[in-house]
Amino acid sequence: MTEEVTPTTLREIKLRFLCQDDIDTVKRLCREWFPIEYPDSWYRDITSNKKFFSLAATCKGIIMGMIVAEVKSRTKIHKEDGDILASGFPVDTQVAYILSLGVVKDFRNRGIGSLLLDSLKDHISSTAQDHCKAIYLHVLTTNNAAISFYENRDFKQHHYLPYYYSIQGVLKDGFTYVLYLNGGHPPWTILYPFSLSITYLFNDLQRQT
Repeated sequence: MTEEVTPTTLREIKLRFLCQDDIDTVKRLCREWFPIEYPDSWYRDITSNKKFFSLAATCKGIIMGMIVAEVKSRTKIHKEDGDILASGFPVDTQVAYILSLGVVKDFRNRGIGSLLLDSLKDHISSTAQDHCKAIYLHVLTTNNAAISFYENRDFKQHHYLPYYYSIQGVLKDGFTYVLYLNGGHPPWTILYPFSLSITYLFNDLQRQT
């Protein structure tokens, strides 16, 4: 169906929020884009619960890409990422977590992913204002396309997460990537720059093998 829809410029792309009528389409796209199986409850939540920023990029009514994110208190950061922000930030400081960002394969590298990410940043600016100090996400260590996308947009690798994903019964490693906003920063320690250099080196080795 997407073969009949060929946006040539971003001006042809329209943005709208996901709704429950999109569940079947979103399920199909997520199965094409990601190796992770999401429960039905996840699809219901992201298309109906207002706590999620669930935005679709469409062309002629067809979904070409989407982003799902949640702006939340720093106290609700995933346990493994508890040190994303320095402890000196107030407890009401917010972060944004990207649950999903994908674009239909034939329409990648046309700016749709960047448009969706920029829309999330605009949403953060208009709602959380300067209270949101970071955007973070998790990604498979082998997903080089996604890693390049985020690194090219100033996200930095923060953590290496061994055996973080279970994909068809096989444990896979992941990374945490972070983009700091509004003066946000990680804990300042002597070891922090050193630990980053180790993960960068590991990432380079992964890409070469």
